[in-house]
Amino acid sequence: MACLSPSQLQKFQQDGFLVLEGFLSAEECVAMQQRIGEIVAEMDVPLHCRTEFSTQEEEQLRAQGSTDYFLSSGDKIRFFFEKGVFDEKGNFLVPPEKSVNKIGHALHAHDPVFKSITHSPKVQTLARSLGLQMPVVVQSMYIFKQPHFGGEVSPHQDASFLYTEPLGRVLGIWIAVEDATLENGCLWFIPGSHTSGVSRRMVRGPVGSVPGTSFLGSEPARDNSLFVPTPVQRGTLVLIHGEVVHKSKQNLSDHSRQAYTFHLMEASGTTWSPENWLQPTAELPFPPLYT
Repeated sequence: MACLSPSQLQKFQQDGFLVLEGFLSAEECVAMQQRIGEIVAEMDVPLHCRTEFSTQEEEQLRAQGSTDYFLSSGDKIRFFFEKGVFDEKGNFLVPPEKSVNKIGHALHAHDPVFKSITHSPKVQTLARSLGLQMPVVVQSMYIFKQPHFGGEVSPHQDASFLYTEPLGRVLGIWIAVEDATLENGCLWFIPGSHTSGVSRRMVRGPVGSVPGTSFLGSEPARDNSLFVPTPVQRGTLVLIHGEVVHKSKQNLSDHSRQAYTFHLMEASGTTWSPENWLQPTAELPFPPLYT
């Protein structure tokens, strides 16, 4: 099941993504949802979301706080919110569990449920069948895609944010915790768009700069008709090559589209860019996938 056939490998190499249905059981998906429910119920809303700001100087401090919170989230479990879910005093305008856009970026390291999914024997078998020698886990996210306002994700390549030399060493593992449909914001891909490098890179700015990152290059205009939708059922795993162009639309449905996603890097013979926003830390070097 988790070991790819030659034809599946060929399809992944050709398209830059691959859909593996039924990779996780319903029980495994429910376990993730329940655990996330507990994490959200216990969450501390970050200070930069809770403070009332009136002056320009206070707004600058808030922006700096927001930047620092994101840039230092690589080895922590942190909360990122949809726009417009707080009033000007920092109180929730919607129920807290409906306010979260995503949780990142180290569930795989700090939470036992997500750690066991990430390092599960079937994920290790999958990585081995892709020929990965020394895969490490660089980041993880739980994405909520909330009903009615789960925002769109514009066309991008993951390697723009997780850049390596050489390219082709980053692999996204995207797991549907709930059904992903055309209505609730499933993934869309441009098949075969993973073979011509990256068009832009997000790099860290000088320490203390706001917003803390900037882009080199830009996303080219792409013909919308090139994108192919990939609606999938809960438990499906989608393999995503680091350079394949993909997007998702806004969730206009009544149902969330929760997903757990993490990225692997082949560490053997690879340099992780020191300009990436995400950097390994002394507390959390990128953990090896194979246990």
